[in-house]
Amino acid sequence: MIYLQLFLSFIQIGLFSIGGGYAAMPLIQHQVVEIHSWLTMNEYTDLITIAGMTPGPIAVNSATFVGIRIAGIGGAIIATFGCILPSCFIVSLLAYIYYRYKGVTALESVLSSLRPAVVSLIAAAGLSILITVIFSNTVIQFNKVDWIGAGIFLSAFLVLRKLKWDPNLVMSLCGVASLVLKLLL
Repeated sequence: MIYLQLFLSFIQIGLFSIGGGYAAMPLIQHQVVEIHSWLTMNEYTDLITIAGMTPGPIAVNSATFVGIRIAGIGGAIIATFGCILPSCFIVSLLAYIYYRYKGVTALESVLSSLRPAVVSLIAAAGLSILITVIFSNTVIQFNKVDWIGAGIFLSAFLVLRKLKWDPNLVMSLCGVASLVLKLLL
């Protein structure tokens, strides 16, 4: 039964995560945290961090991680297969359609109209993770601000935008800074 739940959850994520891994984050959160309670919100933020740092797509890495945590190696295989199956089918179908009708302007219009939806999904995922980091849960309570998390976020944002450091280095430094600061304070 758990294999079927993993497969169906991640096939939905694979089917509806248009725009890449960051656009899939709200869908992963909905399935893994809200519907099935396989992870807490804090574990989910850790999952996204690890999935973003490891090679490969975030959704596939998340499927593998959740699958192995919930049902071992078999769960990892089933969840990963569920996540990639829709993409394999859709990409094959779209490649056929694109090569057959690549000169039609209506197709170009449809593809360009998807961009705003992808941007809004990425923004929603980033905002939910930011709220979890700063307020230590998904509820905004201004009397419970994690100033260390807020400071590390602001520092990382500035370093990424102004100094153009490697994101993997910045994530690693954020983890070390958080650990050191929370042990000292």
